[in-house]
Amino acid sequence: MSDKEKVVIIGSGPAGWAAAIYAARASLEPLVFEGAITEENRLAGTLPLGQLALTTEVENYPGFPSGDLESYFDSSIEGSRRQIMAPHQKEGVSGPELMELMRQQAANFGTRIITDDILEVDFENHPFRLKSLEGKETEALAVIIATGARANYLGLPSEEAYKNRGVSACAVCDGALPRFRNKPLAVVGGGDSAVEEATYLSKFASTVYLVHRRDELRASKIMAERALSNSKIEPVWNHVVDEVLGDDDNGVSAVRLKSTADDSTHERDISGMFLAIGHTPNTNFLEGKLELTPKKYIRLTTPFRTYTSVEGVFAAGDVADDYYRQAVTAAGTGCMAALDAERWLGEKGF
Repeated sequence: MSDKEKVVIIGSGPAGWAAAIYAARASLEPLVFEGAITEENRLAGTLPLGQLALTTEVENYPGFPSGDLESYFDSSIEGSRRQIMAPHQKEGVSGPELMELMRQQAANFGTRIITDDILEVDFENHPFRLKSLEGKETEALAVIIATGARANYLGLPSEEAYKNRGVSACAVCDGALPRFRNKPLAVVGGGDSAVEEATYLSKFASTVYLVHRRDELRASKIMAERALSNSKIEPVWNHVVDEVLGDDDNGVSAVRLKSTADDSTHERDISGMFLAIGHTPNTNFLEGKLELTPKKYIRLTTPFRTYTSVEGVFAAGDVADDYYRQAVTAAGTGCMAALDAERWLGEKGF
């Protein structure tokens, strides 16, 4: 037996909650599957609340300057969830705090939330059918997919230990933080993304070591020339990261690099390591159900719309964006998806 819904939103990052807020205010009574709390999701970085919940300070989300927000959180967030939040550190807003506020705002407007994953979708028939990890079947007149994308990491235990304490996968998100200013940093990768990250970080760092396993960059020629002509960017050819070094009090302090030519190692003093080896969109459950790009992101079919290859299915956030990948852009497309869904449902007379 399945339940029929007007709008189901899959995902619980900024895109998902923005979509829920707008859909709820449009009286669409949205149902959000925010994801399951499982060890598999923890290891994959796909727990509820999205990638932002894995970030510490957030300085670039509009409306949240640094300051003491403690009393605001106490009055805004439901008590049981407030109790498990870490104390506010006053450096703006943290990722988990921002996500809890978005979640609560959606709930305040009547959004219903299920802590479960959607594993199977049937978009060939309408209403659409969705099946969750716990075996729940749901019918939906419209679906908004906002499952995001996860950054690729090297898989080193030391890398995992220093995430948010000097290890990051987003220079734009974290590069301007005080811990990185006027300090030596490392960027790992050799493509356009790595060059962009290194160039951005050169505005703040004393030196940026661009660590690449080969002896030339994979980036486009113009991007590579831009990086190699930057006096603050120092390429470290034919090396990979062997271990991230640091301590509990100060976080990352150095990185041990291993040569791909002769297996020799050496250390570089750094205050931060930024991974730029790609992202993986969370679209495994959509293979063969929606059109995806060669990189497995959802392909949007109409400019300035959130339409997918299936009428009535919309996509928002990083699951369809391999370019911007920011919380504020994700939230913006979440709003767009909700408005697109509302108008589509109205046109169909639902």
